Amino acid sequence: MIKFSLFALIATLVISQLIILDVFAQVSSEGSPFERKFGDVKYLDAFFGTPDEKMEVDPGDRNIPFTVVLANVGTQDITGIRGQLSLSFGFSSADGVGPLILADSDSSSIAGDTFTLTFFVNIGDDVEIKRYPGSIKVDYSRLRESGIRNAFFDFDFKVTGDSIINVRALDPFLTSLKTNHIVIQVSNDGTAPISGVDVVATNTATAISSTTTSVTNIEKVVILDTNWDIGHINPGTSKYLEADVFIPESLKGETLRVPLELTYFNAHGDRHTISRMVDFYIKGLIDAKIYDVRVIDLSGKPTVIGEIINEGNEDALFGFVTLEPMGDSNIIPSTHFIDEIDTDSPVPFNVQLEFDGETKYGEHDIRITVRYKDSLRDEKFIIHDATIFVNDPSKSQKSDLDPSQLIILPIVAGIGIFAYLQIKKRKQKVTQTS
Repeated sequence: MIKFSLFALIATLVISQLIILDVFAQVSSEGSPFERKFGDVKYLDAFFGTPDEKMEVDPGDRNIPFTVVLANVGTQDITGIRGQLSLSFGFSSADGVGPLILADSDSSSIAGDTFTLTFFVNIGDDVEIKRYPGSIKVDYSRLRESGIRNAFFDFDFKVTGDSIINVRALDPFLTSLKTNHIVIQVSNDGTAPISGVDVVATNTATAISSTTTSVTNIEKVVILDTNWDIGHINPGTSKYLEADVFIPESLKGETLRVPLELTYFNAHGDRHTISRMVDFYIKGLIDAKIYDVRVIDLSGKPTVIGEIINEGNEDALFGFVTLEPMGDSNIIPSTHFIDEIDTDSPVPFNVQLEFDGETKYGEHDIRITVRYKDSLRDEKFIIHDATIFVNDPSKSQKSDLDPSQLIILPIVAGIGIFAYLQIKKRKQKVTQTS
């Protein structure tokens, strides 16, 4: 009985030990989620660009730097660092020799420090903008050690596309002596998105208060908005920013240069700031109005007259006046050339009325259109609707004498006769005396 109990105890201990060993074997097997890889070199990052700056790239780009960032995590310095890069189909070495892309490091790497290997790569025209796999082999030697060690890493990298930012004014012409509403288009004409776009109009009166000179003339205008947050811009799309700008008379005929500073995040997530310039041409103001439209009798014919007053600071060119009937009026349309509409004095016009058929007396509704061109040779129109009255000459003729004159005339005639008789009597007396 004692022997049986001792045997059972030994069997239990052996089985328990096997179970414990099996558990530890499962934890340390290749299926473990925890990788225990020890070495001197550790992979950190891989991207197109130099160690100092990441680059956005497009399919078809040639001789592009590709940088792999690694760290010396060992306890000793390493030297003789050399890399062999293998990328997906569509990527090749810039020197065109063999499938592998090679790079050397010019310096040693101190224990605990990072180092980079920069390769030069051609990107195929058929490569898409997305993530791709790659692998690298790093050969190195420890200081004071004759052997060569190596490390292998698999990684992913991205062909980002390239963002191209352009700005332009939707209407590049502004008018002096008034407030202009401007719209500026910010376009991403590239293949990579940009985000967090912030735009600032620089060199305004506030911005240059601490400087002694100005490179633009934007400080001479009054701009109500100088900062815009336009957010994300996808490739091939645009966003718009708007502002109201008052242009003084002194800038007529000049070019207004508006410098913009754009801050954004590129496809790598790096923040960039660039400058762009938007140009506007400032033309003069033509502010013409039609006044005092009425009918007079000129050489026995009814004639419409009026005045055009230009209250702006620029002459209107090649002016024409057109009179058209409205409603049931039977006036025949006619056009007359009036040349320039100056800013310093009213410009009169007159249009003799001709009728389709018999002359219709009384009220007529008419439309007067003044057509002219500005300094850019753009054609402009002024429209003035009016009601005129054409008098009937047979009914409107009146005597030149009013009733008061009918009373005065006999008195004046009597005084004249009396004076004549007195003078005649005096002459007779003089004759008789002599």
